[in-house]
Amino acid sequence: MNTSYIKKLIKLVEDSEIESLEVSSWGRRIRIVQKLNPSNNGHSGQTAVLSAAAPAAAPPPVATAPAVAPTAPPPPTQATPVEDTGKYVEITSPMVGTFYAAPAPDASSYVSINEKISVGQVVCIVEAMKLMNEIESEVSGRVVKILVENAQPVEFGQAVFLIDPD
Repeated sequence: MNTSYIKKLIKLVEDSEIESLEVSSWGRRIRIVQKLNPSNNGHSGQTAVLSAAAPAAAPPPVATAPAVAPTAPPPPTQATPVEDTGKYVEITSPMVGTFYAAPAPDASSYVSINEKISVGQVVCIVEAMKLMNEIESEVSGRVVKILVENAQPVEFGQAVFLIDPD
């Protein structure tokens, strides 16, 4: 986008009653935001130009429902207390994504607490960029604790399971 085109867009925003305009072309994105001045009958006050070289992304969703008071988080599904975690081995997420304990919403979990697992056994799925990645155990033993709720985000290296090794 050249400067004359950007200047025309700024003029268009200033002359109209719109608050913002976003245009993307060839991997470049420009957003022009106008702060309306109520003393000028809704006409321009200040105009800001924000530019980005990243591909255009969908704007964040706008909340239309009234805000509701936050509710208490649901209690954890695994209530097994773990006292000494020093002897346990962690199975960690190898990537950033969404943790799934089962292959489908209506299917049973890959593993459950106190279940014996072996090396190479699939223990969960981490979805990353619409790809379902099966995570295999690198240790055999007994599942002591599942540290992540189903369908929750996980980070790279985040502990997902605690295993009592054989």
